[in-house]
Amino acid sequence: MARDTTDDTPISDVSELAAYLASGSKPEEAFRIGTEHEKFAFFRADHSPVPYEGEASISALLLGMQEKLGWEPIMDAGKIIGLGGPNGMGAISLEPGGQFELSGAPLETLHQTCKESNHHLATLRDVAEPLGIRFLGMGGSPKWTFEETPRMPKSRYAIMSRYMPKVGTKGLDMMFRTCTIQVNLDFSSEADMRRKMQVSLKLQPLATALFASSPFTDGKPNGLLSWRGDIWRDTDNQRSGLIPFAFRPDFGFGHYVEWALDVPMYFVVRDGRYHDCTHVTFRQFMNGALKGELAEWQPTMGDWTNHLSTLFPDVRLKRFLEMRGADGGPWRRICALPAFWVGLLYDATALDAATEATKDWTYEDVLALRNAVPEQGLKATIRGHSLIDVAREIVGISREGLNNRARLNGDGVDESVFLGPLDEAIAKNATLADEMLALYHGRWNGSVDPVFDEYQY
Repeated sequence: MARDTTDDTPISDVSELAAYLASGSKPEEAFRIGTEHEKFAFFRADHSPVPYEGEASISALLLGMQEKLGWEPIMDAGKIIGLGGPNGMGAISLEPGGQFELSGAPLETLHQTCKESNHHLATLRDVAEPLGIRFLGMGGSPKWTFEETPRMPKSRYAIMSRYMPKVGTKGLDMMFRTCTIQVNLDFSSEADMRRKMQVSLKLQPLATALFASSPFTDGKPNGLLSWRGDIWRDTDNQRSGLIPFAFRPDFGFGHYVEWALDVPMYFVVRDGRYHDCTHVTFRQFMNGALKGELAEWQPTMGDWTNHLSTLFPDVRLKRFLEMRGADGGPWRRICALPAFWVGLLYDATALDAATEATKDWTYEDVLALRNAVPEQGLKATIRGHSLIDVAREIVGISREGLNNRARLNGDGVDESVFLGPLDEAIAKNATLADEMLALYHGRWNGSVDPVFDEYQY
């Protein structure tokens, strides 16, 4: 997230919080696709991480991108930490360990999404190449230890870094040593949100398996295909993972609000300063818990929006839905991830088929799959079915949805072309992580360094 929200509208009643989520509903013709992707910055010469400060640095990349794009700098305590595009159309931000992120603009087609990503990467290469910097597309940092990983000067990350070890064993690794590809998608009503939330929660472990690309840690195999997926099993289970109440047949905005109210906060922002609020929940905040600690202790809609951004379920509800299960990866997968979900969720026939295919999957079934996938990948099972067979069916449904959308590029090709990397994984019955491990034990001669050359942007 590039920028925390400032909205001083006071909150007078809990019902306003659900109304805020509901206000994201829009007609189908207004549905958009917002894709985010993160990548690790490294020095070409020795594959070392790029620090925040210096002539060749993360801050230098941001300044160079600002000059190229003319975007507005986003500052935190005098440090540049991101860039905002014109009229809210996209942003560049930093994850805690210097992972460089594009939060794309809300676009109508996947062709536009892929063009946007390619333009971003081309512009970034122009800035980075003279600095000797390149970028790695993977789900987890393959070589650098936690101590070697840089720290970005964002105030919210300082608060999170202090808090994470109190609520899980892997939160700091999540922050500093993982990357993802995500897509943000719209809903038309509470009922539409419910269907999309439930289908996408059930299928998020499949996305983790299809996009698994984090088999190395500290320079050697870690015994997993998606280390990132395993990390999310013990990051902060009060605010992340599967949310069982979302499986209810009557699930709605109010249920999500009631859950979010009882999750501890990270911070509030007052006069540009971040105040650590990890000792209170949002419900306690609304009941006056910060009276006496802050001069402006009353909660605002900006506080609520920021709080929602600190919740990490596998599918996050804001005024849209965020698909959060996939590892980062090479450039073709930046387009494949949104294609997978758009095909499933933005066509009525496909959504019906995906709902039918997963109708018998219980919370316990999906949780067991979620726990198995980081190690087993496409070899995991659910309800006696091999995940590779499920993948074949679900990707087929996604393809049908994209065919039905019939959004063509200038050559008359529809959006299903972007499913290519998933077709390849299914044909081989192997994830990208499986391929990396085979190379490590073969041509790479037990070294992870070749990954920086073969999977770079």
